[in-house]
Amino acid sequence: MLVKNKQELRGIVEAGKAVAVTLKKMREFTKPGITTKELDDYGRSILESFGAVSAPTKDYEFPGCACISVNNEVCHGVPSENRVIKEGDLVNIDVSAELNGFYGDNGGSFIVGEDTRDLQKLVDASQEILHLAIPKIKNKVRISDVGALIEKEAKKRGFRVIKNLCGHGVGRKLHEEPSEIPCFKDVDNTQRFQKNTVIALETFISTGAEEVEKHSDGWTFIPADGTSFVAQHEHTLIVTDGKPVILTKANGI
Repeated sequence: MLVKNKQELRGIVEAGKAVAVTLKKMREFTKPGITTKELDDYGRSILESFGAVSAPTKDYEFPGCACISVNNEVCHGVPSENRVIKEGDLVNIDVSAELNGFYGDNGGSFIVGEDTRDLQKLVDASQEILHLAIPKIKNKVRISDVGALIEKEAKKRGFRVIKNLCGHGVGRKLHEEPSEIPCFKDVDNTQRFQKNTVIALETFISTGAEEVEKHSDGWTFIPADGTSFVAQHEHTLIVTDGKPVILTKANGI
């Protein structure tokens, strides 16, 4: 989406706030013993308080409000009353929603309680790299250069990046142009960021795998090697001539 006037700016700001506050409150609500369905129902109630509608449900008939992925699930995890969150779980919550014709998108990974698998370094790396990449995004910068930075920083920390998941444009739809903002230097991607464009920037940082594949449930993505862990963090941004405007800052990431 290319923001063209104050009305559109106001709309996209409100959508960003709705998903950001929902994500923050869902993270705070997460504790050992609750199911991912309980967590999802809580998130839905917060979105509804803003007048917002779950984007995955609305656009893709996703069987849940938010995508909630646990441990070796990377993203698009389906909330379930049979999935109980445990101490030490790596949880990823991705909240996207439509509000008055505008879409916001954000997500984040975190450890529940004690870090029993020594994965906090992975989570920290994903968040740190996102914050290193954000200031590099500006008008006319190559998308592939930002991907190169993300991959370089991941390798410096002893991690890899997932290469078949990526960020994307957002605004009037959940997925818009630019359709791919990868976490690596894609030499075939010659696109540049454009001023006033709204994007969802995501990091997918992995302990080993570089690709994901779809689980048998038809929704959830898991690492291709079946054993790696992946941390993801995501903000919705407006591209400017300087530092981007972070529309989902209220999520606390």
